[in-house]
Amino acid sequence: MKITTPYYLIDENKLLRNMEIIRQVRQLSGAKSVLALKCFSTWSVFELMRQYMDGTTSSSLFEARLGYEKFGKETHAYCVGYSAEDIRAVTAFADKVIFNSASQLERYYELVKTKKVGLRVNPGISHSHFDLADPARRHSRLGVTDKAVLAAQLPRLSGFMFHYNCENDDYPAFVRQLDYIGEQYGDMLKELEWISLGGGIYFTKEGYPVEAFSRTLADFAKTYGVQIYLEPGESAITGAAELVTRVVDIVQNEINIAIVDASVEGHMLDLLIYRLAAKMEAEQTTGHSYMVAGRSCLAGDVFGTFHFADRLEVGSEIRFADAAGYTMVKKNWFNGLAMPAIAVKRLDGTLEVVRTFDYADFLTSLS
Repeated sequence: MKITTPYYLIDENKLLRNMEIIRQVRQLSGAKSVLALKCFSTWSVFELMRQYMDGTTSSSLFEARLGYEKFGKETHAYCVGYSAEDIRAVTAFADKVIFNSASQLERYYELVKTKKVGLRVNPGISHSHFDLADPARRHSRLGVTDKAVLAAQLPRLSGFMFHYNCENDDYPAFVRQLDYIGEQYGDMLKELEWISLGGGIYFTKEGYPVEAFSRTLADFAKTYGVQIYLEPGESAITGAAELVTRVVDIVQNEINIAIVDASVEGHMLDLLIYRLAAKMEAEQTTGHSYMVAGRSCLAGDVFGTFHFADRLEVGSEIRFADAAGYTMVKKNWFNGLAMPAIAVKRLDGTLEVVRTFDYADFLTSLS
């Protein structure tokens, strides 16, 4: 099947590889995994993912509702700042309602007290390659830092959420962090039913010691008598999708520049936010060099510089890897550029276009 570019292509067989690791962790450790919808919300592959994961976690009312309606199983509702309207709506379907602050918990407890109530804890430690994504950065608003405040709220709570990692693939660092959590909060954990260790633990990365990781989780859960939840986002979908583009022009300005029919600003925004280059599944180190750029009017709309075995020409296909996490959820209509379609390569090899976008979608996104 020939699909008009640009389009996101999700490969279920590549997704399955991550799902099987998540299931292995569940079997070995007892830890449950809920999909972090802030990272990936493309519900056309939820039928596969729900066979391996225990539910979803969210950062807003709309994400929580999407998880409930399209994924099912457990629905964890978290938000940095709920409104009263949010709380009234989310309590209709959420299994767990997690607050970011003690003040929000105080304000809305009467509305949620029939649910499993959680509170986010900021343990003052983190693992992040970027200050922008560091939940324990100075003056962070994410979670409660005062242990006395936490202790005072314990009678209202069934669990704590700790989210302090971002792409942490360092298992020894994870162990040191978890030991710290136990040392600092162990007495309180023994009074709770569950804890979430959040997302950002890159346990599906090639070579990660999954069995040792699982034993560590199992030992912690047994020591403190809690059900552990993980909130994989990137770990659930890493390596499972591409952004497929075609060259629409080639220009020279000291170097060869290939312009494709997509945009970093519009279609892989995280690269721009974190000043990263795009990736290709099998990047070459020799060959014909091109800067590959998007077709928006933003001067810095650049995917990166890559080598190709053959010279590029108008119509050449270029595929960018890892186009699922924090990518499809952030796509936008900047410059009114054509929104990439969404296609899925199913487990049996069938290629299915599950969503296309046209001018009417652009029109109705505005007013």
